[in-house]
Amino acid sequence: MSAETELKFQLSPRKLSSVLPNDGSRQRRRDTSRHTLVSTYFDTPKRKLRRHGLTLRVREVDGQFVQTVKAGGSAGMTRGEWEDEIAGTKPDLAKTKNSPLGDLARSKKLARKLKPVFRTNVHRTTQARRVRSSRIELAIDHGRIEVGGRSRPVSELELELKSGQVADLFRLARTLERRTGAELDLRSKADRGFQLATGTGLGAQRAEPITLERAMSPREAFSVIAHSTMRQITANADPVRTMQSEGVHQMRVGLRRLRAAISLFKDVLPRASTARIKAELKWLTNELAPAREIDVFLKESIEPVADQGVPKRGLRAIQRRFAGQRSEAFDRARNALASPRYRRMLIDVLQWIEAGRAHAGDDRPIVAYAADVLDRRIRKARKQGKQLGDLDPRQRHKLRIRIKKIRYALDFFESLYRDRDQNELASLSGVLKRIQSALGSLNDFMAHRELATQAALTAPPANRRAQAFVSGFIAGEEHEAARGLMKDAAKELHRLHRLRIAPGG
Repeated sequence: MSAETELKFQLSPRKLSSVLPNDGSRQRRRDTSRHTLVSTYFDTPKRKLRRHGLTLRVREVDGQFVQTVKAGGSAGMTRGEWEDEIAGTKPDLAKTKNSPLGDLARSKKLARKLKPVFRTNVHRTTQARRVRSSRIELAIDHGRIEVGGRSRPVSELELELKSGQVADLFRLARTLERRTGAELDLRSKADRGFQLATGTGLGAQRAEPITLERAMSPREAFSVIAHSTMRQITANADPVRTMQSEGVHQMRVGLRRLRAAISLFKDVLPRASTARIKAELKWLTNELAPAREIDVFLKESIEPVADQGVPKRGLRAIQRRFAGQRSEAFDRARNALASPRYRRMLIDVLQWIEAGRAHAGDDRPIVAYAADVLDRRIRKARKQGKQLGDLDPRQRHKLRIRIKKIRYALDFFESLYRDRDQNELASLSGVLKRIQSALGSLNDFMAHRELATQAALTAPPANRRAQAFVSGFIAGEEHEAARGLMKDAAKELHRLHRLRIAPGG
């Protein structure tokens, strides 16, 4: 078994040639090699290997066949890798016995069920680099991922640490980002291939399930969670660029989940560097916010009143106004992702996660840490919720964020619960979801009221009265709905209870 520690970047095909210096030196030519790699990835129809966090690949290189099993990667940049030369294009499961696939391969059914899922055909150029005392392999891949009649281009840069320090890997990554505009992408070719096979790769990507081991330290658990949120953030970059509203939403969810994780684990994170990372995450969240807010306003406030007898002229005017603002907001989001600041932020956050592994922190197992975190946060939410009727909009907003963090915490810690706790877990999760939904709608109403009022006050003279009527109608409708939401939130807050995770329980 070997371990690979790598960073992967997406790069425009026209910039691939600028990655490798063309100085023509004899040493540089000796350090550079070129190959055509044809790889076939296998799994069962029900994706048994993928569900176990495993990848099985057979690659043809210069007439030879190499079988590779990969495992891990959820907790960081390093993955286990088991390679064996085999006789042909089909997997040889007998050679997987010393890999994590070995236990699954004991079943004779697995060999019968394994089928090719997709293929990659890539031209790879590799070059050895020295960065200080570290040896790094730089690889440029240009080709395609193919599934049946569908395909997707591959244009990526990969940096693999062969020996030395991870800090040197990031040092080279920053140099190449500045020179070429390469953008960090945490998806492997396997991830992209399975997405293409299922037809899910081009749309918005939701959060993936998180699996924690009960014996993990809080710092180790945070690393798993943080890497998962980063995968959600980077996986939604393309949907944001193509102006998919759900892509904007899911990238914001990924950012909020990472910020929530930082809050939940603040006791075990280094303060100085964490403050800088939080500021960058907040910057990107703010750049995406207008696109999401105006999109929701159009869909949930303006469109529903079209059939309620409001003046058509006013409705058309307000629709045109906010459609234009929506376009401007999406341009702002896309410009943020096209900026060097965004690309640097991705590298900075990933290095911060990796570097924080060595930070001294709470030495309790994660089950005890999670129990304490949930207990304290639920008690505070219940206490604040008792005065819900007396809270102003800003205080209600803070309570909503508190509830949201508890809900994210349950998602993060779900794998720590025993089967006997699942009913209580589902009950608590349902209560939190209903509280968050009610308070979220109340928060949206306040934002929509401001948008509607501003639209009425700044409407052009020709449409001012009609547009003001529509704006007032929207505000009135939401005011009535807010009363019911307050009652719903108060009822669910009263039901809020604590779920304990006991060490060894």
